Amino acid sequence: MSIERIVRSMAGFMILLSLALAHFSGQIDITQMSWLWFTAFIGLNLLQSGITGFCPPAIVMKKLGLKESGGACCS
Repeated sequence: MSIERIVRSMAGFMILLSLALAHFSGQIDITQMSWLWFTAFIGLNLLQSGITGFCPPAIVMKKLGLKESGGACCS
């Protein structure tokens, strides 16, 4: 596993962990529909991207004509 994939996995995990800790400490209520679900989606996307190497934003950006430079979403 590359450093970029490990960093993405760690970032996704930390986002999800912070949401879970805030929810279980009573600071936020993620059972209600809110923008926190968007944060959870981003965390899950980062985590799966780090594990699988599949990065949906990279696909969209390639179709928009942006060049690949060997960054975080490149395997």
